[in-house]
Amino acid sequence: MPTHFSPEALQFLRGLARNNRRDWFDARKPVYERELKAPMLALIEEINGEFVDFAPEYIRPAQKCMFRIYRDTRFSPDKTPYKKHISAWWSRQGLENKSGGGFYFHISAKELIIAAGVYMPEREQLLAIRTHLLEHHEEFRRLFKARKLQRLMGEFDGQRLSRPPKGFPKDHPASDLIACRQWGVSTTLPAETALKLTLRREIIARFRAAAPLIEFLNRPLTTQSAAKSTTLMGFF
Repeated sequence: MPTHFSPEALQFLRGLARNNRRDWFDARKPVYERELKAPMLALIEEINGEFVDFAPEYIRPAQKCMFRIYRDTRFSPDKTPYKKHISAWWSRQGLENKSGGGFYFHISAKELIIAAGVYMPEREQLLAIRTHLLEHHEEFRRLFKARKLQRLMGEFDGQRLSRPPKGFPKDHPASDLIACRQWGVSTTLPAETALKLTLRREIIARFRAAAPLIEFLNRPLTTQSAAKSTTLMGFF
């Protein structure tokens, strides 16, 4: 039977949203472990199995994909200790510790968000993707406008600058794309989708449709990474 979540899982997330405190969470940690963490890890493994067919370079151990529910509050004015959702992220092999393109979803008491793209890339990666878009913007637009992808996902906020970044031409056909600081697609479904046997199918259909776009965005980053490795090998 395909992995899905129980009504108790959404009930826990609703309660956590109202009672984001350590004493409340600690008293209900067994519920979190049973109704959220365990099925989430199982679902990630099932998605890994699907990736074999269309995105094998993104298969990662489930524990590495699932984000901790604990918030990092060190530099945040919001000191609530827990996230209000559970989430997972698949990065490409070789880019695990960077901000390359990947696949993401999260489940909260209010919604299921499924997304794929490059979010908050490092400065060097941002430059590499923008330079790549200058030469291959037509390919990007073709991939982004693919009928199935458009039906299943929509563009997420690219945090677009008011003008092309310094050093890039203002009148280039890709000026709208290089003005972005992130690129990708996402969709929001009702939280109740997580309770259905079709949950994995809903996620995989969207990941599969977005896979060519993600590979395009990672192309300059994997090339960049390979070049660095070659350079380093020359010193050893």
